[in-house]
Amino acid sequence: MFRKIFFVKILVTFFLLFSFSFVNSEEIFLSLKRNKVNVRYGPSLESPIKFIYKKINLPIKQIDKKENWRRIIDSKNNSGWIHWSQLKPINSVILLKDKILFKKPSNFSRPLANIKQGRVLVVKKCDGNWCKVQTENLKGWVDNKNLWGKVN
Repeated sequence: MFRKIFFVKILVTFFLLFSFSFVNSEEIFLSLKRNKVNVRYGPSLESPIKFIYKKINLPIKQIDKKENWRRIIDSKNNSGWIHWSQLKPINSVILLKDKILFKKPSNFSRPLANIKQGRVLVVKKCDGNWCKVQTENLKGWVDNKNLWGKVN
């Protein structure tokens, strides 16, 4: 009887430790370092190119890693492998809906521009429901709803 209880305890402990080791509590978002980044079918330079990104700072989500390679997925569910040297940890987001860029973090602030869905924004900082962002020569605040990427 003692052996059965001991065996069950060890089995439960092993199961709990093993299952929690694969839980990723935080999503890892990265951005593209260059204007041209190859996405491959597999994690090696010999693997064929699946497609090419042509947008610096494009946010992508890391879903796996193998040595110096990261398996990624983008806002349109495209996935593949990118060498880590082509990625950076800068925070950027993509607009899922059109938004207004405001001078200050308030709907009552002066509007600066209409920003279209799909635009890439670099996040400078976030304060509550608002994020200060930059895109090309524009800087301002957007509400943090309907954004794809990591918002601090």
